Amino acid sequence: MDTKKLRQKILDLAIHGKLVPQDPNDEPASVLLERIKAEKERLIKEGKIKRSKKSAKTSDTPHYENVPFEIPENWVWCKLEDIICELKYGTSEKSSSVGKIAVLRMGNITNIGTIDYSNLAYSSNDEDIKQYSLKKDDLLFNRTNSSDWVGKTAIYKEEQPAIYAGYLIRIRSILISPDYLNIVMNSSYYRNWCYNVKTDAVNQSNINAQKLSQLMIPVPPSREQDKIIAEITKWISLIDAIRNSKEDLQATIKQAKSKILDLAIHGKLVPQDPTDEPASELLKRINLKAEITCDNGHSRKLPQNWCWAKGMFIFSPMKSVRPTGETFQYIDIDSIDNVRQTIKETKVIRSSNAPSRASRYTQKGDVVFSMVRPYLRNIAKVCFNDCIASTGFYVCSPLDMLHPEFCYYLMISDYVVNGLNQFMKGDNSPSINKGDIDNWLFPLPPFAEQQRIVAKIEELFSTLDNIQKALEA
Repeated sequence: MDTKKLRQKILDLAIHGKLVPQDPNDEPASVLLERIKAEKERLIKEGKIKRSKKSAKTSDTPHYENVPFEIPENWVWCKLEDIICELKYGTSEKSSSVGKIAVLRMGNITNIGTIDYSNLAYSSNDEDIKQYSLKKDDLLFNRTNSSDWVGKTAIYKEEQPAIYAGYLIRIRSILISPDYLNIVMNSSYYRNWCYNVKTDAVNQSNINAQKLSQLMIPVPPSREQDKIIAEITKWISLIDAIRNSKEDLQATIKQAKSKILDLAIHGKLVPQDPTDEPASELLKRINLKAEITCDNGHSRKLPQNWCWAKGMFIFSPMKSVRPTGETFQYIDIDSIDNVRQTIKETKVIRSSNAPSRASRYTQKGDVVFSMVRPYLRNIAKVCFNDCIASTGFYVCSPLDMLHPEFCYYLMISDYVVNGLNQFMKGDNSPSINKGDIDNWLFPLPPFAEQQRIVAKIEELFSTLDNIQKALEA
């Protein structure tokens, strides 16, 4: 179940008047709009708000010909500027890590219409505190952000005293539930509107107050707004419970895979066969220079027929090549899906434009292991020939005593990744080097057992992957 799509569907039903039944006894929204106008005129006369520059006051309810979609008979369309006090930009003063009052910034507005108070900045400017202090139920609009999230909104519920920064616009409604407005402004109708009216700059999009004032709002009767909010609250609670259960299960699947690999590389996943040729004998036969040990001094004991071997004795020495031909397939860090540990796609690059780092020879069955920030797990199996990888990778090309699939599972295991992390050096891009992998001790089972281990891992992972697919459907 896609909980994001379900959430969106519930919001869309709500603003189309299809989530709760209509009650013909409700006061029509057109009457509500007249009361809003009267209240707005009172606030203007008392000097509490300023009249909009747009037009002279009018006593009749406007009728809009080109509305975004049909709404129930006792609802009404209006512009946002018709139902609010004002749209007010936030403070432009730079905030700091300490101060008298919290400053809500665009990063505090989540993508699901709530405020995150976990990473706050502060201000001690008394004038700003007077001018930009938020009141309970103020709606905050994120006017500048990425293309996908410009226009995200959230309601201030007075969780703690706060002002707001300049990339936010405060919306203070009149006789309209801010919770209902927030529902509208998290719907797919609204997200499409944001996409159509935004202006784009470098890595940022913007929607100013003038454009925001013209947003068309479908307004239900007051009582129906309350019913919609109550129904939405019930549905969102259920959706959140489903999402949390999915996340818990996904975390469990990830932990299960990690545990399977841990058992596999320590000889606990499949039974040993005493008739298997010992790994040490196979290693000596294939690589006469190999140093063999049965204990690395700090890890768990291995089964009797296993041995420890350094990377330099189980992987072929890496080869440097330069691209030939008109184009070549290139594997760099962007090619790797570090969640699934696979190659998403290779880049096809003209040889004349080859990056200087494009010089690691790879072949089908190799495993590329990023030496830059290895904790990010940019690791993948090469599934085709004639590719060149970046020098940021260690290319694990298994010798004959190491099964290619077992090599892959070994390199993505916590034992290898977490073990190699300890050698990282550097501040901006902490990295390990070739020698760290060359000298790392790897557990090596008999070749026949490697085959049994691979078959068992694939059987168990297939079951877990089917569960994962069901969660994502």
